[in-house]
Parts: sequence; C-alpha cells; structure tokens
Amino acid sequence: MSHHGPTDPLGQIYAEWTVEFAAHPEMSLPLMRWVFEDWQRATAEPEGVTYRSTEIGGVPGILVHPLDADPTQVLLVLHGGGFALGSSASHRKMAGHLAKACGADAFVADFRLAPEHPFPAQLDDASSVFAALVASGIAPRDITPVGDSAGASIAIATTLRQIDRGEDHAAQVITISPWVDMENSGETIETNDATDFLIAREGLQGNIDRYLSGGASATDPLANPLYADFSGFPRLYITASDAESLYADAVRLDERARSAGVDVTFDVAHGHQHVFPLQAGILPAADDAIDTIAAWYRAGRTSTTSASA
Repeated sequence: MSHHGPTDPLGQIYAEWTVEFAAHPEMSLPLMRWVFEDWQRATAEPEGVTYRSTEIGGVPGILVHPLDADPTQVLLVLHGGGFALGSSASHRKMAGHLAKACGADAFVADFRLAPEHPFPAQLDDASSVFAALVASGIAPRDITPVGDSAGASIAIATTLRQIDRGEDHAAQVITISPWVDMENSGETIETNDATDFLIAREGLQGNIDRYLSGGASATDPLANPLYADFSGFPRLYITASDAESLYADAVRLDERARSAGVDVTFDVAHGHQHVFPLQAGILPAADDAIDTIAAWYRAGRTSTTSASA
C-alpha cells in the first residue's frame, strides 16, 4: 500500500474500504456486499435519465432510459464485483452516463452471484437477457454487452459461448478494467500495489474460489478468457489504467484477441483507479472515458450497419 493518499474520489472510497477490510478480516460476505453498494457514491447522477426496476429474460435489474435515447439499441451492462459483489444499484449511474453518451437504453443485470451460484450461472443469466431482448424484436447487432472488472469476463465469455454454439451474438463488446485471469498470475498485482487502493492478490483469490466453487477449472476458457480461442469474436473495446493491479489482464486480453484477428481498441489511461469511469460526472477523466467509449460505440454501429445494408 502506498504511503501517498489517493487524490480522486474513487481512490478515496477504495482507501476507506481497505481500512475497514483490514480492521475486520473476517467480514462476512453479506456485509461486504453492503459495503460495495457504496460504489455508487463515486458517480454523479446523470441528468435526463430515468430508471425502472424490472426483469428481462427472468433476470432482475434496472432498465436505464436516457430521454433522447433510441430504445431499439440496448447496452447489456454486467457489473463488476468479483462475481460475488456489486449490483444494478451500484452501477446504474455509470450506466446512465454511458447510455446517454451512446444514445441507447441500458439494462444493468442483477445476474446471480457466487458462491451461492458459481460459474457458469452468470453466463447463463447474461445469455437469458440477450435472448429475451432478441425475442422482443431487438436485433443482435443492436445489443452491446458492457462489462467492468469481473463483468468484463462475463461479457466476453458469454459472447464466446454464443459464437461456439452458433447463436445470435453482439457485433461489439465493451470492457472496462477487465478481470479475466482466474489463475491470479498477473504481475501488476504486485508492481502496481502502491498505486491501486483496492485490489490485492488475496482478495482476488477469495473471489476466484467463490466463482469456481462449482468445480470449474481456472483454465476453462469460459472462466478464464486468456485461454479462449477468439476467432470470429466481434469488435472489442478495452480500457484500463496503467496504475491498477489488474492492468496485466487488460494487456494480455488485448494480445490474445488481437492475435486471433479481432478488431481491438485498447485505450490505456494513466494513473487512475480500477474502473475509473465510475467517477462520471465528478472526474473529468471519467467523463472523457465515457465520451471515448461512446464514440467507439457509434463508429462500430456505423460500420456494422453499412456492412449489413
């Protein structure tokens, strides 16, 4: 842990959490889940956005509707939290900023959490939402999975599985600070320990153990996309900060997908915390990141629409 304190809102929140985790090493999972709901404190409330609690495909969540959005475009938002923490409530405001910038609706899914529901329950829920959206008349190319941290793994693995099964799948996937390595081997977990105020190897391992508690291997390509064949994978966006402990995951994901011929955009941020776009509306760098993602999203829609015309 660095002797220098955080200077951004998210870093300050992470530092506060770390103090509590250190003071209560036996903190129960229900209490930890309550703590992680505090994620929403890092994000300003976006203007001109409405929210509705609902379910899609039997999966509960929050439907996010910017007032000027095209409801035939949907961001399928899969929240971070190590597969065991986080919720639609913790991420709805960030989803609101992103949906507004993209001109789309968003559905923040409350997929089932581990260890009560280990892998692949999270992929099953994401697939159920996707299939229900398609059944409602939304074109697969108009559904874009968006995942941060562990949610990025779910977004990627769900798409990989759809491709393998010959099912409808997205034309583009967005990932923010992706966590994909279930072997817990990333070198930046140590080298960036002084600049990352949240993530440590032991905490990651606890979440890995919860996620894989059903007996899945840490090298299963759908649990660990670093082992996946990305042939035929759609356009992929990755952003991560070079100061976060999971930066090595983003680097290796970029390399793995790019080597399979995937159209990858890897935007590297400098000096920011894990999932720094959560600070949308509060931190200019987070707003810039949201705008960059939205520009990439719109560019991809233009190219896929032209290709299918």
